[in-house]
Amino acid sequence: QVQLVESGGGLVQAGGSLRLSCAVSGRSTFSFSAMGWYRQAPGKQRELVATITSGGSTNYADSVKGRFTISRDNAKNTVNLQMNSLKAEDTGVYYCGAKLKQWREYDYWGQGTQVTVSS
Repeated sequence: QVQLVESGGGLVQAGGSLRLSCAVSGRSTFSFSAMGWYRQAPGKQRELVATITSGGSTNYADSVKGRFTISRDNAKNTVNLQMNSLKAEDTGVYYCGAKLKQWREYDYWGQGTQVTVSS
């Protein structure tokens, strides 16, 4: 059974940093064609933050380019999101997702972790 569990969220002042982690159990992170971080702000739809493919290619939303970095930790079987220079508009619930095939929708989601950036 595959499970994704996010951690690392919290309250931080604007300009600060947080590191989110998505721990995967039941399957290696490399077995997914892609994994990603998405976020949902109150009253808004879930939006892409960053993705990483099994080959290591990364993609970022324009709003986070240069500030956020997605990476994999092979030893811990996690996918991480380093968030620097945080802004109030980064506030939301951050979700980790994993997909088995590149052309499909995400197959697995975590429960989410709250990130609140105070201005």
